Amino acid sequence: MTLGVGMVGYAFMGAAHSQAWRTAGRFFDLPLAPDMAVLCGRDAIAATAAAEKLGWRDVETDWKALLTRDDVQLVDICTPGDTHAEIAVAALDAGKHVLCEKPLANSVDEARAMVAAAERARARGVRSMVAFNYRRVPAVALARRLVEQGRIGTVRHVRATYLQDWIVDPEFPLVWRLQKGRAGSGALGDIGAHIVDMAQFVTGDLLTGVSALTETFVRERPLVGESSGLSASGGAGRGTVDVDDAALFLGRFSRGAVASFEATRFATGRKNALRLEVNGSAGSLVFDFEAMNELSFFNGSDDPDTAGFRRILVTEPTHPYVGAWWPPGHGLGYEHTFTHEVVDLVRDLAAGTDPTPSFADGLQVQLVLDAVARSAENGSSWHAIEEVH
Repeated sequence: MTLGVGMVGYAFMGAAHSQAWRTAGRFFDLPLAPDMAVLCGRDAIAATAAAEKLGWRDVETDWKALLTRDDVQLVDICTPGDTHAEIAVAALDAGKHVLCEKPLANSVDEARAMVAAAERARARGVRSMVAFNYRRVPAVALARRLVEQGRIGTVRHVRATYLQDWIVDPEFPLVWRLQKGRAGSGALGDIGAHIVDMAQFVTGDLLTGVSALTETFVRERPLVGESSGLSASGGAGRGTVDVDDAALFLGRFSRGAVASFEATRFATGRKNALRLEVNGSAGSLVFDFEAMNELSFFNGSDDPDTAGFRRILVTEPTHPYVGAWWPPGHGLGYEHTFTHEVVDLVRDLAAGTDPTPSFADGLQVQLVLDAVARSAENGSSWHAIEEVH
């Protein structure tokens, strides 16, 4: 049996998702064969070129057409955040499974509407998942396993950072990720969402409150025309940056652990530096995406004379996801995380089980982001995080 996929959007995330749909069934035994049925984009010429390059069989210029096609059973949403809710709700109500890029939406209200649609659809056997791909890094999945096994004891401290530098130049243009109307927030939603989800995933615990500050270092940038969602200007003129460039916040988990988070796109020299450290009563774990095939583990019960952080090379066939790929010692890359995402999703769809992270999980992250933004607006005051019901 096949799973017909219709994907909306074909830029950075669209290319990553396409790679995943192309390769998942070639390395993993899947109960359903992904069929890359149709790519959707507003520009027919550009979408056609992208479909040919990325491996899609057909093209549509209106995402609503995907909802009427018999060869599409799942809609994969790789568009800016301001379109997530409309597309996802319509697709679920039309009986299509949905994979939606993170963050789930641009606001809590939109995320709630998406969760409601997911619950309606679930009653009819229609499933949904939000795409936090870093959960599928083998070393991150191994870290979660070790925490679940009690290898580091009671979690006490969490430190999470995600550092980039792609907008350090003040003449970098005002692209859609720098506009609140399109992106919802800046570094907070773009990369901060990842470390919030990763910290909660690895610890198996949820944040209950935060105290935050945000900063926008460059408040005006050159306009770039229609691609930014602004009126065309031929490169002349400047527009306002109305999202954060950096977000820093403290947090507390429900079981008592304390945490610090930093997300910035102004860490000069850092390209995609994601790091998570978890300290427990009996040990510690450290993951650094710049060495993504490794996990550092400290066992607090080791002899002090020889104790130290142990480097685990996460390439053994017993490690999460790794057995389908290469012999031990042959590392994986960023693109594999999306393949693992697709593998888990397809297997859950075939089994009739709920994929994770769910839209409810995506809403919970959205509530954290919202609390961070409100805390920053109110002088870093402590803001409790509402529970998802």
